[in-house]
Amino acid sequence: MKAFALAAALLLTSPAFAQASTPAEPGGYAPAQSMWVNGTPQPGDKVVFEPSKLTPAEAFPAPAPRNHYPACTRGQTDECIQRAGH
Repeated sequence: MKAFALAAALLLTSPAFAQASTPAEPGGYAPAQSMWVNGTPQPGDKVVFEPSKLTPAEAFPAPAPRNHYPACTRGQTDECIQRAGH
């Protein structure tokens, strides 16, 4: 038990290893540029919001279907097919 406690203490006090950061992938839901051309609006400025002209299907297209979906395991609900009779 003392060896376990000593090992845990050593792991908690040891310096963390530097991890190589992967470059961020372009894209995503955030705008590529700031939506405020002249900076953040000040109190009292008139701000007009315009709805998007795209449909939800155009704005957020569904991903392409996979070639194969494995059977779901217990507790899994995404990217799998439910087995018959369950």
